Amino acid sequence: MVAERHILLLGSGFVAGPAAEYILRRPENHITIASRRLENAQALAKQFPRSKAVMLDVDNEEALDALVAEHDVAVSLIPYIHHAKVIKSGIKSKKHVVTTSYVSPAMMEFDAAAKEAGITVMNEIGLDPGIDHLYALKTINEVHEEGGKILSFLSYCGGLPAPECSNNPLGYKFSWSSRGVLLALRNTARFIENDKTVEVSGRDLMLSARRVRVYPAFALVGYGNRDSTGYRERYNIPEAHTVLRGSMRYEGCFCEFVISIMDLGLLDDTPQDFLTVDAADLTWSQLMAQVVGLDTSTAAADPAALEKAVRAKFSITDKEEQDRVIEGFKWLGMLSDKPVTKRGTYLDVLCAAMDDKMMYADDERDMILLQHRFEVELKDGTKQTRTSTLLEYGQPNGVMAMARTVGVPCGIAVQLILDGKLTQTGVLAPMTPEINNPIMELLEKEDVNVIEEAF
Repeated sequence: MVAERHILLLGSGFVAGPAAEYILRRPENHITIASRRLENAQALAKQFPRSKAVMLDVDNEEALDALVAEHDVAVSLIPYIHHAKVIKSGIKSKKHVVTTSYVSPAMMEFDAAAKEAGITVMNEIGLDPGIDHLYALKTINEVHEEGGKILSFLSYCGGLPAPECSNNPLGYKFSWSSRGVLLALRNTARFIENDKTVEVSGRDLMLSARRVRVYPAFALVGYGNRDSTGYRERYNIPEAHTVLRGSMRYEGCFCEFVISIMDLGLLDDTPQDFLTVDAADLTWSQLMAQVVGLDTSTAAADPAALEKAVRAKFSITDKEEQDRVIEGFKWLGMLSDKPVTKRGTYLDVLCAAMDDKMMYADDERDMILLQHRFEVELKDGTKQTRTSTLLEYGQPNGVMAMARTVGVPCGIAVQLILDGKLTQTGVLAPMTPEINNPIMELLEKEDVNVIEEAF
């Protein structure tokens, strides 16, 4: 009889469900779901056998240490800023840790201690990062083994509404925090293009978006995501002249909208006294009038004057593109007498308006689209393009594609550790065949199929 295994799941968000479902397929596995809000953990635990819920504040080091010590593996699906605390607890009790997040400097500081404790700290094992690493390195290693070179590596990943659900002027819906999505758009992107390091400030990020061709049915654009420059080394492609990892959105709507709200200063998260909860009530037209320097009484009496003043702030000059942005503003109620939900900052009142209209309905489905494009020089000098493409749809009234493609790889990594098949110690990411190949083999059994082509 197989001995019982006990897994601690920290977090009860939408990724936790698919991870728990995969782990609990094995009858010896038992899960404890821990959350700051007990009712959230209880709601998730009710969906699965051999699971229980507990309340935990991860800032309580003693409580975290005690809970981690009771389990074989701790899976941290809470915000990345807390992962280092979980790793520290894992080291104390010599328990393995799994996260889906990028390895941060704070996490990497525990590498030597994790090795000394003999524990595996597996990270970056979701979708992006995660599945993207697996199939990037698969092709790169194959090309190198054939004696070839990677001349260019472009990778774009998008979490988008399925085409029939992209039914708003922005062509986008939120599968996670709207605030997180919008804040990420202010980050600087760095990548390598034609052997030069290119840096694009958050202010110019959407302006840098370029067309991405995946399938003819999709009109897409992509822009750089974070810092891609280190992937020459991480992926062992020093010969590559271009290295870029980015995000995808539908063409002709999202990027133009973001550029325009930046023009208006609506991504500013500086506290504003007049937007605090106890401040006087105001409408969106009043707020927008203040933003563009128009008298509020004029805006109320003459909506056309408000629209004209808003357009005057746009850096986008093409009228058709401006019209689409204005359509988005009107759809969100930003040029109307709709009351502002006061949350302290321009960014947060915008998030409130977007959350009200841009979340997925139960019967809607999301879509994941990931593509790597490799420009290759073969051993004989022949040039070739290779692609690796993943297209996944969520289930209406069921599991979202984003949750599944993050949660299932995470669950697979947990099971491989429990089975003694993933034994490397230290703070890890999926960067070697010894780690990656078993995960890819199990992903394919879950019908997560990456289509590889060469032409």
